[in-house]
Amino acid sequence: MNKKIESIWINTNPSFQRFEVPLIRYLSRCTTVARWEYYQDRDEPCSLDIALVLLHDYLKSLSQPINLIGHGTGGLLGLLYARKYPHKVKSLTLLGVGFHPAVDWQCHYYALRQLLPCSQEIVLTQMVQKIFGYQGKYNAKGLVDILRQDLDTSPSPHSLYQRYSIAPEGVSMPLMVCGSRNDTLIDINALKGWENYLKPEDILWECPQGYHFFHYFYPQEVGRQVLKFWNLPAKNASSLSSEIYQRG
Repeated sequence: MNKKIESIWINTNPSFQRFEVPLIRYLSRCTTVARWEYYQDRDEPCSLDIALVLLHDYLKSLSQPINLIGHGTGGLLGLLYARKYPHKVKSLTLLGVGFHPAVDWQCHYYALRQLLPCSQEIVLTQMVQKIFGYQGKYNAKGLVDILRQDLDTSPSPHSLYQRYSIAPEGVSMPLMVCGSRNDTLIDINALKGWENYLKPEDILWECPQGYHFFHYFYPQEVGRQVLKFWNLPAKNASSLSSEIYQRG
């Protein structure tokens, strides 16, 4: 018999999958976490609307409301879905999503491309340091390749020609917003801005460090907070470790 799905991780960035594995693995020790993925072909137009329709096609087959969780653009898609179909969402957890939720790494990237008269490679290298902290030459090169792939496969709505924005607003179901104190993309001000939209049962939690992918570097710390929000007990996961990238 298949386990009842209780929570769903939304992934709209296929190239970032490796960064969510440690946290999903930790959460899965305590509850059933499914992963919904959206892969955008490079020949397709960037469209959050298409992703939203496909996500609903999947979730409408479930009989009970679900916990949604996502990072960055995945979190943005979860937020849009929760606002449009609140009866399908039990709770919403956002990682690395500011109170202006459309702001993601690509928004910062295209802003830099307009400001700096230099190559894509140089700007992506600068973005690696912003997103992950200082990296050695070998790691930086691999991370540049990952960011370049994401430019082609993510439905992020930003481009060199325009920035996409969504009005700040809360949701009707319980909401948890997580960020990192040394994230230079979604900084403390972007996190604190959520305070104007939080309900008494909502939670705003800051990881002490970890930059934009804090949930990759500190999966146990983040996981314990998420499980507490979901009213589930945490289990020991001392063997859990990140893969190859430095914490910075």
